[in-house]
Parts: sequence; structure tokens; C-alpha cells
Amino acid sequence: MIKPGLIFIAGPTASGKSAAALALAGALDGEIINADAMQVYDDLNVITARPTASDEAIATHHLYGALDASERCSAGRWARLAKSALGKCAAHGKVALICGGTGLYFRALEDGLSPVPETPDEVRMLAKARRDELGAGAFRDEVVAQDPAMARLPAGDSQRLMRAWEVFTATGKPLSWHQAQPREPLIEAVDARIVIEPARDVLYARCDARAAAMMEEGAIEEVRALIRRNLDPALPVMKALGVPEIAAMLRGEMDKQTTLEALQQNTRRFAKRQLTWFRNQAPDWPRAATAEEAEARVIEMLDITGK
Repeated sequence: MIKPGLIFIAGPTASGKSAAALALAGALDGEIINADAMQVYDDLNVITARPTASDEAIATHHLYGALDASERCSAGRWARLAKSALGKCAAHGKVALICGGTGLYFRALEDGLSPVPETPDEVRMLAKARRDELGAGAFRDEVVAQDPAMARLPAGDSQRLMRAWEVFTATGKPLSWHQAQPREPLIEAVDARIVIEPARDVLYARCDARAAAMMEEGAIEEVRALIRRNLDPALPVMKALGVPEIAAMLRGEMDKQTTLEALQQNTRRFAKRQLTWFRNQAPDWPRAATAEEAEARVIEMLDITGK
């Protein structure tokens, strides 16, 4: 079997995709690149179920804990980081296994990026100040006046609305104008791809178990340390699954059992949204119910294609 260059492994939280990636990395002499929007942050090891030291001893992992919590990681920024990591895998003569649950990251790598410029920190601060000044509804109205294509966004979608305001303020052109410009893919081909999609009852049981383990294995301490940093509450890391729930508990708004139940429910809902995204946006990707089946199917796909 000729060694392939690139494999995509996707799925919802708690589906077993990390286990599949690790097994395939061992079988194919590969390195793993993170495609999860929250695992990229260094401050959230337990909450995001980042690879353990023993996992990292088996295979090199890229883009896990790569950014500080004070930073923002858009799909565009991730794709540029992933392209660099792919270059390292190639230089090492290794298979690259991109593993995660953030579908937009896979799409950004395959379809390419809109040439939307990064905006300076001071413009991002102005966007937040402007939203605070006007209120959510009036701020949305202002954004829509600048860029009518943003009318599809509700007033509560502060992250995307502020991004549109920032781009218009920094460049003088609407975000939708930048997004309409030609894109160039960042990769040439994918040798195999798989979505791990367990039965719904199995997945939900895993979500509940993960949330319970998280609460006992250091997640509370992670959130406490994060709160001490007094970061902007609008930052992505502050909205990571587990952070709002545990933060509410630390403020005395919920007891531990109620917090756990809320976290379990929100984890199940998040997994359901991920499943829906992959079913709608990646309907032609092969499916597997377990990590073991995913490993076998990827090996089979590589053999079928003569790799």
C-alpha cells in the first residue's frame, strides 16, 4: 500500500474520532492535525478533551492548545495554520490525519478562503464598544445598512455581526463583497474521508459520561483559572461548551448537580447540531458507527483506490 497524503476524520463530540485518528496514525505512520474550534486553545485541556500525554507519545499532534484564550481563531486563520502543519507532515514523510468536529474548518481547507482581511485589535474593540452603545437590535440595523447581505443574521449573533462591522470599518467594503471574491483551495486532494456517526442513544450516553468525567477531572479548576484572567466575555473560548455552565456554578447560580445536568443537556444538543451539519453539508462522506469501523473503512478505501 502506497502511503496516502491526507485523511479527513470528522464527527460530533464524543463520537470516537480522536481514537480513530490515533489508531490510523499508528497504522499508517501519521501525524494528527486538530480541526476542532475549541481544542485549539491552550487554556481548555480537560473541557475540550485534548489528547493526553500518552496519545502524544504515540503520534505527533498539531494545533492542539496552539493559541491563547485571548485570541480568536476564525476558519480562515485555522486553515492557514493547518496548511503550515500539512507542510510539516509532508516534510516528515508522514500521513496527515485531520481530525475534528468543526465542519467549517474542513470546508475552508478544501474550498479555499475568501480574501477577507484580518482586522486590527483596535477595530475589534471599537465593534464591541459600538454594540454596547447601540444595543443588539440597533447594532444589527447598522450592520445591515452597511451590508444588506447580513440581514440573514439575528441580533443575537454578536460574533458574526461584529465581524461584518469590523471588516466594513477596516476596509470600506462589506464583508459579503470580500466573501464573493474567487477562492483557491489550500489542498490538492484528500485520499480518504469519514464521518463517525454513532447511533443517537449511544452518542448521547457518551456525551453524558464525558460531561460527568469532565466535572471530576479538572474542568472546574480550568474555568476558575479562566475567569481570573478577566477576558472579554465575547471571546470564543468564553463560550466553549462547559465554560458558561461552570462559570454560573462558580457565581453561585447553580449547584453542582444542576450544573452537571445543564452541561449534559448542552453537550447532547451540541452533538446533535454537529450531526445535522455533517448530514446536510457532507452527505457524500462515508459513515462509520464506531472508531474501529472508521479505521477499517479508511484502510479499505485506501486499498480500493490503489493507495
